[in-house]
Amino acid sequence: MTNKRVVVTGASSGIGAAAVRALRKTGWDVIAVARRRERLQELAEETGARIVACDVTDRQSVDAMAREVLADGGVDAIVNNAGGAFGMDPVAAGKPEDWVNMYNVNVLGALNVTQAFLPALRDNGHGSILMLTSTAALAAYEGGAGYCAAKAGEQAMTQALRLEEAEHNVRVIEILPGMVKTEEFSLNRLGDAAAAEKIYAGVEKPLTAEDVADVMAYALNAPHHVNLDQVVIRPVAQAAQHKVIRR
Repeated sequence: MTNKRVVVTGASSGIGAAAVRALRKTGWDVIAVARRRERLQELAEETGARIVACDVTDRQSVDAMAREVLADGGVDAIVNNAGGAFGMDPVAAGKPEDWVNMYNVNVLGALNVTQAFLPALRDNGHGSILMLTSTAALAAYEGGAGYCAAKAGEQAMTQALRLEEAEHNVRVIEILPGMVKTEEFSLNRLGDAAAAEKIYAGVEKPLTAEDVADVMAYALNAPHHVNLDQVVIRPVAQAAQHKVIRR
């Protein structure tokens, strides 16, 4: 029996790389997609995943990636993991370019990849789309308006997609992580290692990328008629967006 094939975006680090490892361990043929080929090469050597360098915000790059993947056969699932946050300015001081960049990668990037593979997922007869959004889509917080807006937009797309694709037997899964400590997310957002570390200060056990990846793999490995519509994952120390236990 041929292993199932899945495309994972944003696979060069953090949750994306962890998802590649988790899915490979559970028997999937994984195509790991990201901009940084050198990081992907390291992951390929470790896991045996196939790699394709691609910028999900560039439609031509996405279409070329999809043609390369589909030339070798169909796909059973895609994981729209690529995303990111830029800056923590209040609305009054927010930089429009940061907002545009967040919308492009979190919303339009997911749209580009979804549209590129949706015909193949429909033809498959039992395709799956996993969208990694965020608890930022559920509740706004000071300094997070741009990111919250982008993730809320991605969530709205996810919810509409689920309604539209059920008749094609394509399940649409949404995973919403809360506080996850990875090597790059907060650093990329704030541009300063010390400031990034303060985000997690005193939090005994924030989530890890592996925690989230395990849930992603569980959702994709569940029988296809079982759809985890929306799964919120937080550390116990983060009871809500506005309540974090710091010791």
